[in-house]
Amino acid sequence: MDNLLNFIPELPVAEFTEYVTDKTADTFSFLFDPIKASSQTLIDLMTSTLTAIPAVILIALVALLAFFASGKKFGLSIFSVVGLWFIYNQGLWEDLMFTLTLVLFSSLLSVLIGVPFGILMAKNKLANSIINPVLDFMQTMPAFVYLIPAVAFFGIGMVPGVLASLIFAIPPTVRFTNLGIRQVSTELVEAAESFGSTGAQRLFKVELPLAKSTIMAGINQTVMLSLSMVVIASMIGAPGLGRNVLSALQRAKIGSGFVSGLALVVLAIIIDRLTQKFSKKSAA
Repeated sequence: MDNLLNFIPELPVAEFTEYVTDKTADTFSFLFDPIKASSQTLIDLMTSTLTAIPAVILIALVALLAFFASGKKFGLSIFSVVGLWFIYNQGLWEDLMFTLTLVLFSSLLSVLIGVPFGILMAKNKLANSIINPVLDFMQTMPAFVYLIPAVAFFGIGMVPGVLASLIFAIPPTVRFTNLGIRQVSTELVEAAESFGSTGAQRLFKVELPLAKSTIMAGINQTVMLSLSMVVIASMIGAPGLGRNVLSALQRAKIGSGFVSGLALVVLAIIIDRLTQKFSKKSAA
């Protein structure tokens, strides 16, 4: 029976993949190197800006943002103040800034890339049929696998961590943008057409405003997926709270690992609640 399975010799998939990856890295190094350099510059700028802001001021700004986002209620503001103070008290403030930079940068790129692709899927059936399987593949692939092309093309550090987070986190924004535009009432679109509006005017003045709440829900998921990649990205040199968790795991330091993990939980709750509040405001 095994002879039937061995009828076809072993396919050299691993060798072929390594060959293609090496060739791609060598051929397009003129493109990858500037992307890495410019991205690193922006990341360093964002990190240095966040680090330069005194912790007290940044905590106050987050609390104020939470206060107005939650409809002038104090619950989220109090949690933000206590949670961020705890992170500062444990000496993890600088690591928090690195983590926040990774999340914000990868989320921003995901939105800038994902929304146009979602619009394209909603407007073009061929694009929808092509991009949908790609999104399925991206969402079913284990997150660790995304580290391989990131390291192959960009080495180690924050930039490949952002790239891996981008690939992992972008599908929700694309899917929800597509869904939101498709759910816009055809009667409203036809009414806009009857008034002589162009395709761009219909998109920006009718479809996108009406789909805003759905798109914001996708952005919320994208941000949370970016945050979930923090620990995984630390495996390829991305600094921040994830590196502390990974180091504690490798050295069996339960206490420091628990504190860093708790700091990630605090950050995740604050970001999740803020994005949800803004999503509800856009729907209102």
